[in-house]
Amino acid sequence: MEELNQSHHSDLVLFINGKKVVERKADPEITLLTFLRRKLGLTGTKLGCAEGGCGACTVMVSRFDPNNNRVIHHAVNACLAPLCSLHHCAVTTVEGIGSVASKLHPVQERIAKSHGSQCGFCTPGFVMSMYALLRNSPQPTIQDIEAAFQGNLCRCTGYRPILEGYKTFTKDGGCCGGRGKASGCCMTTVHKEEPVNGDSTHSCQQLFNPEEFKPLDPTQEIIFPPELMSLGKQPPRSLRFTGERVLWIQPSSLKELLELKAVYPEAKLVVGNTEIGIEMKFKNLLYPVILAPAYIHELRSIQYTENGIEFGASVTLSVLEEELREAIKKLPSYKTEVFKAVLEQLRLFAGQQIRNVAAIGGNIMTASPISDLNPVFMAACCKLTLMSKEGKRILHMDDKFFTAYRKTAVKPEEILLSIEIPYTRKGQYFSAFKQSLRKEDDIAIVTCGMNVIFQEGSNIVKGIKLSYGGMAPTTILATVTCNSLIGRQWNDEMVEDACTFLASEVKLSPSAPGGMVTYRRTLTISLFFKFYLTVQHKLAQEHLSVEDVSPNSASAIEPFHLDSPTSVQFYQEVPLGQTSDDVVGHPVMHLSALKQATGEAVYCDDIPCYENELYLALVTSTKAHAVIKYIETAEAMAVPGVITFVSAKDIPGSNRTGPAVYDETVFADDKVTCVGHIVGAIVANTQAHAQRAAKLVKISYEELQPVIVTIQDAIAKQSFYQPVRTLEKGDLSKGFQESDMFLEGEIHIGGQEHFYLETNCTLAVPRGEDGEMEMFVSTQSASKTQALVAKALGVPASHIVCRVKRLGGGFGGKESRSTILSTVVAVAAHKVKRPVRCMLDRDEDMLISGGRHPFFGHYKVGFKRNGKVIALDVTYYSNAGNSMDLSLSIMERALFHMDNCYNIPHIRGTGYMCKTNLPSNTAFRGFGGPQGMMVTESWISDVALRCGLPAEQVREINLYKQGDYTPFNQCLEQFTIDRCWEECMNISDFHHRKAKVELYNKQHCWTKRGLSIIPTKFGISFTAVFLNQAGALVHIYTDGSVLLTHGGTEMGQGLHTKMIQVASRTLGIPTSKIHISETSTNTVPNTSPTAASASSDLNGMAVYNACQILMQRLEPYKTKNPVGKWEDWVNAAYFDRVNLSANGFYKTPDLGYDFQTNSGRPFNYFCYGVAVSEVEIDCLTGGHKNLHTSIVMDVGKSLNPALDIGQVEGAFMQGVGLFTLEELRYSPQGYLYTRGPGMYKIPAFGDIPTELKVSLLRDAPNEKAIFSSKAVGEPPLFLAASVFYAIKDAISAARAESGFTGPFRLDSPATPERIRNACEDKFTKMCPPPEPGTYTPWDVRV
Repeated sequence: MEELNQSHHSDLVLFINGKKVVERKADPEITLLTFLRRKLGLTGTKLGCAEGGCGACTVMVSRFDPNNNRVIHHAVNACLAPLCSLHHCAVTTVEGIGSVASKLHPVQERIAKSHGSQCGFCTPGFVMSMYALLRNSPQPTIQDIEAAFQGNLCRCTGYRPILEGYKTFTKDGGCCGGRGKASGCCMTTVHKEEPVNGDSTHSCQQLFNPEEFKPLDPTQEIIFPPELMSLGKQPPRSLRFTGERVLWIQPSSLKELLELKAVYPEAKLVVGNTEIGIEMKFKNLLYPVILAPAYIHELRSIQYTENGIEFGASVTLSVLEEELREAIKKLPSYKTEVFKAVLEQLRLFAGQQIRNVAAIGGNIMTASPISDLNPVFMAACCKLTLMSKEGKRILHMDDKFFTAYRKTAVKPEEILLSIEIPYTRKGQYFSAFKQSLRKEDDIAIVTCGMNVIFQEGSNIVKGIKLSYGGMAPTTILATVTCNSLIGRQWNDEMVEDACTFLASEVKLSPSAPGGMVTYRRTLTISLFFKFYLTVQHKLAQEHLSVEDVSPNSASAIEPFHLDSPTSVQFYQEVPLGQTSDDVVGHPVMHLSALKQATGEAVYCDDIPCYENELYLALVTSTKAHAVIKYIETAEAMAVPGVITFVSAKDIPGSNRTGPAVYDETVFADDKVTCVGHIVGAIVANTQAHAQRAAKLVKISYEELQPVIVTIQDAIAKQSFYQPVRTLEKGDLSKGFQESDMFLEGEIHIGGQEHFYLETNCTLAVPRGEDGEMEMFVSTQSASKTQALVAKALGVPASHIVCRVKRLGGGFGGKESRSTILSTVVAVAAHKVKRPVRCMLDRDEDMLISGGRHPFFGHYKVGFKRNGKVIALDVTYYSNAGNSMDLSLSIMERALFHMDNCYNIPHIRGTGYMCKTNLPSNTAFRGFGGPQGMMVTESWISDVALRCGLPAEQVREINLYKQGDYTPFNQCLEQFTIDRCWEECMNISDFHHRKAKVELYNKQHCWTKRGLSIIPTKFGISFTAVFLNQAGALVHIYTDGSVLLTHGGTEMGQGLHTKMIQVASRTLGIPTSKIHISETSTNTVPNTSPTAASASSDLNGMAVYNACQILMQRLEPYKTKNPVGKWEDWVNAAYFDRVNLSANGFYKTPDLGYDFQTNSGRPFNYFCYGVAVSEVEIDCLTGGHKNLHTSIVMDVGKSLNPALDIGQVEGAFMQGVGLFTLEELRYSPQGYLYTRGPGMYKIPAFGDIPTELKVSLLRDAPNEKAIFSSKAVGEPPLFLAASVFYAIKDAISAARAESGFTGPFRLDSPATPERIRNACEDKFTKMCPPPEPGTYTPWDVRV
């Protein structure tokens, strides 16, 4: 201790990619990710969320375990791993395993060549998760791979191609066992013909050839450094690292740890940093002393005792899992009931990267009220051993252990030494349940452990413990209920009473944090009912119960399990005779995929730091509607490294900004109109200093009324932007008179966060003369960025250059909202005359950048008894937020899609844009179309329920036909929805599938299946006519190489790849000769945003135009030398002084629409598609499984089937998120709760349909676009509504059993809460919702 108390600083020794690194001044607040990226320049490892929830930062950490004399490899989140925790570790990053320049690792090659990398920002994380798995298990099972990826998210691909590529590493090479295709083996690479529509056939072929993959070569792996092995065998030494604010001490023994805890009783013990790291980052907490006990032997030991297994508190969750699995194999089944329950909770506990580092003791001591494990430990009454300098103390985890929110009975000077998980005995039954929004890597809504002991040889309860998390500020025991059940027989009468007791004992305030009060109360009862059935079944098997669970209730006790997904893709092969150099129509790999898989692809924040570069952090409003009285910056300016505070007074040009109308400000001047409104910014020498100072800026407000947050608030206050749009055709009153029946209904469609893996990022570099500035921006709209930066700086646009290499995803979120950051950074760079960088943290990005518009639809529909719709009057309300942004165009597109694919003779649509105190909502894939069509499918579903007819019949009878006119009077030409419908019915085997669903529902009471078929029609063009233009610039160099530039940005959709394919065909040269470097405003000016799915159409034609001009110039030299090569013709032209550079341009012809006269042509053409989905819901919990989806999509003649199928699947899965999972939750004061992957859940691997078929419609050329292709980015997204309406179909079956028939309201997304509450039954009746207006809710639906 004496030595330790001296102010010495240890050296940190670690190896990174095989090279020794000695850090003399390791700062405890620096994470491994920051160290890799900023200190070592290893930018392959990405920052996606900073909370261990997305996996983009995954690296492999290896360490020598002297106890078992072996090297352990783990995937970990570099964003959470403190650098100081890695002493004597070897870190392997994506750069360390292979590169394009030297040699690719098979893990990198396979994800790229299987088309599993689109934007590529998440790819290094997947590569390293897979690499770590293979280092531990060279031939994993598919289940191993799925478990390894639980902590990795992808927003682009829909996951299927990642899994397909990596299945090839498994023992069976990824064979599906015959489930993937109708006949033959899924691994067959030779294509086969499958019949579709009777006589024509469809080519079913894999999009990649696994036989081309390099085998896994262990000689390419970096060896574990021998120096670390010898150091690992030495006795541990005490370490001490001192930073600016934090002291990190790693004691070498238990004795030393206890002495330190006596000196520093408030010090936090950190093993995995999965909780403390989050608190320090997001809750602004500071812990001046951190003790790191990870390597103290007593805290890592595992001992079998007479009563159970004792685990040291530093044992990680993955080691706990391993040990319990082994114990279950060895011990009699009756002894391991608690172990099985713990494993069940761990199966879906966080991601593998978190489980690898998080300690069991940390899980207990964090005392989270929604902990997955604490209810299990409490129900099992686990024994805890505490220790201090004074000695040991034993506690049991009972209802007295958690004393208050995040508080325990452990004294400040004590540490948790170990936990003993007990054996169970004969006559004892134990279960654990967890319900969350998403099955994988999600925090619990309600979690519980349930333990019952019976009197010997009977079904009479001797003792029972029911423990719940998520129902109070602490984990609780339902003691009143438990006491009342002792001595009772385990039968139906007992369960009825128990549910009544639970309903009255386990209550929640209507304003309880977390919301979902009715659902959570219902879950406590539903989960107990599941436990009752589970135990009843076990008692019956042991002949201790009068009767077994009835067959129709048996599905309620089956544990949630997903089969590994299988898939088939159909596409039309290129015609015979197409030259090998012409790759149009071939499934060509994304041209950046290999660079993305090796970490060599450069994103905005990967650009090396300039020598004198500074970092910017935003200061944003904490009030939704207020006047700024004053801003106090003195404390912030005192933080080391801070240079300046930037605000509205520093703007040299105009503070007015906005993409369409200038109704926004760069910095709030005197008033804020939403939480997250940018008030100012701090500029400092590092990101840490800037962010720390930004939190110290004090703003004094005078709050204003009203605060309008929801659509309903706006309707009540008549708070709307102008104009109100109306689209009308036919005669409504006549239509309703002709109808046999009519109904009215409503649906609310929630918003959606873009969750591009790369957050908004800008680097502004002043060029030192004439006000010139170079902007490196992650944006879909380089020209708009250029224009708004020029406006803010008061210089001509020609003085600003905006450059975009690639985006780590966009989805519309970087079309207009990226400028709110780039203008701020530009103003700061102008003020300090130095380069300034800012990449937003995930929570900032989600707070300020807006998302998809929430919509509320009200409709009145008139129809015949056969389901034929005659009249529709629909009103849309969108939550636009605090500025117009693109809301008018979004509302117009919603109105243009209010018919979806249905011919309605008399129709009127009205659209209101609600002005609210939320951050402005913006473009998002589909741009209002999905919301418009979702309301359509809601009323057509209601019509089917009212008529008592099958929904598919009602949909089909109302479908458009070739030559029909839309409500905006555009004729439907080249109409293919009928072909898509027929083919989708065939490949999904719809009628047979429906019969099976109906049979399943008759045989099962507590789980139900549903089936739905949904069509989509999506108009292609910007509805703002002037945007339908594009430019291109093509240079041919004398060596024959070609540099191509166009107006579109690459954000994962493969636009650059398609443009190179177009240029390759037009110039008649291989793609290897053509290069695209970047998108920039100094090469192609006045570009339209890369949006509206039109970029391939517009830029493709511009590229074609430029290449045609060049080919005309080269034609004389080809004629002169017909046997020459490309290089010969190019050189001949050069020496003849011919211009080998050409500008191309294209504008879409015959566009323009007038709302006043309802005339014109808003769209160039339409994309069509149909999807069938089948789901299974759990009526007791509201959970659901996506069992099957078949999609048929008309993409014309595909330019690249691999990219197009990738877009179809990616859009579909994003739609699955929109309609079933993703929910933005706001407080009544307009504060966004869901600000990261912890609370906001995008789809994960477990959300892929178990069976997925995607077919690109064949023989459907589109004469209106480049090489007869069609747009593909946005149209498929709405097909995910088939999952939503399949869920609604399943709920209908459940409601019918409870006596409820006819239409019912189901809002989107169909979360477990909404599904459960809609399945009304005896349990929901026990928990009636609180009376609206009698309480202030925790959250509101905006």
